[in-house]
Amino acid sequence: MKLKRTMAILMAGVTCAGALAGCGGSGDSGSAASDKSGLKDLTFVMASRDEFMSSIETAMVAEAEPLGYKIVSQDAQNDSSKQIQYIETAVNGGAEAVICLPVDADGTQSLIDAVGDKNLVFVNRPPTNYSELAADNVTYVGSNEDTSGYYQGEYLANYFKEKGQKEVKYLMIQGTLGQVSTTKRTEGVIKALKDNGLNPVEASAPVVADYDRPTAQEMIQPLLTSGKEFDCIIANNDAMALGAVEACKDAGVEITFPIVGIDCTADGAKAVQDGDMAMTVFQNPVGQGKGAVIAADNMINGKKLGTGMEDLGALDTSGQDYSDSIFWVPFEPVTKDNVADYM
Repeated sequence: MKLKRTMAILMAGVTCAGALAGCGGSGDSGSAASDKSGLKDLTFVMASRDEFMSSIETAMVAEAEPLGYKIVSQDAQNDSSKQIQYIETAVNGGAEAVICLPVDADGTQSLIDAVGDKNLVFVNRPPTNYSELAADNVTYVGSNEDTSGYYQGEYLANYFKEKGQKEVKYLMIQGTLGQVSTTKRTEGVIKALKDNGLNPVEASAPVVADYDRPTAQEMIQPLLTSGKEFDCIIANNDAMALGAVEACKDAGVEITFPIVGIDCTADGAKAVQDGDMAMTVFQNPVGQGKGAVIAADNMINGKKLGTGMEDLGALDTSGQDYSDSIFWVPFEPVTKDNVADYM
């Protein structure tokens, strides 16, 4: 789904999302009791709030009301114990389902335990151990990180092949170490380069910037002026790619090489349009937010995952015992040629 075709949904929920930002401390946040409008509370427990998370939340708000729900958001502030508490509060208040973006993908079994025999929808970040999704009351709606970095690598492979270059020296800016997205995005781009016959070589040890723009800017700048030779900068998300762009400009380094990111945020898309970034990979927050709400409603009403979600993506086809519990919202590569579709 192209971003331009979903912005109306996001804008429709902006006012609601702004109101939700203050809901984190509400005493009845886990209650499933109907409010005056007859809507039931559906709790969304996020790891922490950022621009992308707010976009997911806004899409949830827009999708929830027609289905009879009011989204109540809880920000765990990257505290796993808070997530457990929020889930337990929601379930004790009568919730039939909870949506959660886990703080720790390695510790998701504790969240599954907290929901008990009620329903849990993981969104955006899956458990590290996919087999946990084989439980009847657990599903995942998000994008397949195996493909995100791969799209970066395919773009770079085509770029350097056209230049007749087979060895590519790269600077890598990684997100938070240990997170599934960091690992898979990093592995994916290198795999794609190798699959396309190129030899990727580290120009320097990876910079770890925790998906943060100022951190990336600060950490990459010394490398730009160190005399190290490199052919491109690869970042695990747009924020860090933009940090690299700013570092180049601050250091007086002309951007004559590709800088690539992931997520296609508003700032990332503009950087691609302006030529500061070569490409990004669109991760669909609207598809993930809508899909998570529909998935929760399907579970509450005994429907199969994917019902009413056909335009958002597809079920997993790997044939594993958890495949019918995973719904993929696809990544999409974005370059200057098609970036207007995402703005």
